[in-house]
Amino acid sequence: MRTLFYVPIIHTSADMGSLAKAIEERGIAGFGKEFWAEHESTVLGFWDTVVKYFAGVDVADFRIYQDGMIVDDAAGQHIVDEGFKAGSRNYELVAMLLKRGAMLVKTEDLNLVKAERDNLLKITNAKSLPSKLLAYVKYRLTKNMLLKKRDEYIVRQIEKTLPADGTGILFIGAYHNARAMFSGEMKIIEVKDIGKVREYQELLPFHAKNKKYFAELADYLLSEIRCTK
Repeated sequence: MRTLFYVPIIHTSADMGSLAKAIEERGIAGFGKEFWAEHESTVLGFWDTVVKYFAGVDVADFRIYQDGMIVDDAAGQHIVDEGFKAGSRNYELVAMLLKRGAMLVKTEDLNLVKAERDNLLKITNAKSLPSKLLAYVKYRLTKNMLLKKRDEYIVRQIEKTLPADGTGILFIGAYHNARAMFSGEMKIIEVKDIGKVREYQELLPFHAKNKKYFAELADYLLSEIRCTK
């Protein structure tokens, strides 16, 4: 049976490319500099636990699937290297796994990824409040449809490219629902609980009203990973 390590992730600002500055500024403006720094520290700590976990896994011949990865081979390696240089913990880990014998596989469709990114750019680049609100409404109306199409493509790619009895690792944003789309012939290992990672992000804007539970979720993100193959 094929095995897939499913890693629900939280993107850092370094993962967002040209959107990074706008996201950072919006985070500081919305939450305050001190809390935003705490949040970023939690996210980096989360990545520390993932890196530590895979340091103990023999990944030779593993297939690596990464959300947003629209190419593989030399072009994919270039994207990984550039992300690593930009400070992405996600791409830092992927680079380490590739050096240890894993193989990067094209995971997503260019047109679908570009469509979602273009919608986000329209929000951040809007020059007036009305145009920003209009761009946001359009983004919300298409977000779920695009996410579903991306997930369907990701699942097809993995089921097509992961060899019989092979093992893969999928790094994917926690808001994706690809987990439920795989056939029963794929053994899925959740490296972190998808629900809890997603809840942390959903509660972020409301952390002040849910301090205790939000702190519990943050502690979970920082906790040691114990799942086994």
